[in-house]
Amino acid sequence: MDMKGKTALVTGASRGIGRAIAIELAKQGASYILLIARNLPKLKEVATEIRAYGAQAIPLSVDLTEAKAVNIVVAQAWNDYGPFDLLVNCAGIASQSNFLQSNLGQARAEISTNLMGLYTVTWLVGRRMASRRRGIIVNVSSLMGKVAAPTMATYSATKFAVVGFTQALRHELAPYDVRVVTLLPSLTDTDMVREFNLFRGLVPLSTEQVAQGLMTGLKSRNVEITIGWQSHLALWVHQFVPQLMDAVIRFTSPAYNRSTPTYPRPRGI
Repeated sequence: MDMKGKTALVTGASRGIGRAIAIELAKQGASYILLIARNLPKLKEVATEIRAYGAQAIPLSVDLTEAKAVNIVVAQAWNDYGPFDLLVNCAGIASQSNFLQSNLGQARAEISTNLMGLYTVTWLVGRRMASRRRGIIVNVSSLMGKVAAPTMATYSATKFAVVGFTQALRHELAPYDVRVVTLLPSLTDTDMVREFNLFRGLVPLSTEQVAQGLMTGLKSRNVEITIGWQSHLALWVHQFVPQLMDAVIRFTSPAYNRSTPTYPRPRGI
């Protein structure tokens, strides 16, 4: 995809992969880049970086779990800076814990942001793209959306859901000439994961590698863009030798590298 003169909306743009993608879009020649996240000061910092590349950056602070607020922001942005040529759904949160020790409130927050937040933005933008019969939607999933990771059950569940949602949407929007793509990076070095207990032997990608991989994948018209040799290898093993993949997960996972705790009998929620 040639981004010169195009308009893009990136969620989760205040940090990590979203920030790197927004900056890469500016380097690729996009004219307008709309930045969505909750942290307005961080968005303004990213906007300043983007403007150095000659693109117009518009920070838009909104909580994606607040559907009415998102509706207002997207509608106003479409009227003021649209139509959007590209939507990148990158907003997401993650927590790490053994399932039996997990916090239900945190699980709800992950599902609300990673799945329903993405769903809401896609619904609002996708309808507009379909009406003009043009546009690209990129939903950022993860290698954990294909190969589930112990200690990351909720995150994996949301990312599996994103893969399925994107596959269905790809077929539904094809008659409207709207392209829908899944981005599948492996573990990436972001502030979100730096406090996690990582899987042994896993080498994180840089956010710049993910952003550049997305651009390359969009130009090659892949429907699923897998980033990193570790992702390609894991997916191959998972497909053709699933028992080996299970053994690798058990050997490398932090969930299997500590003593098994004892839990009290649950009395309800």
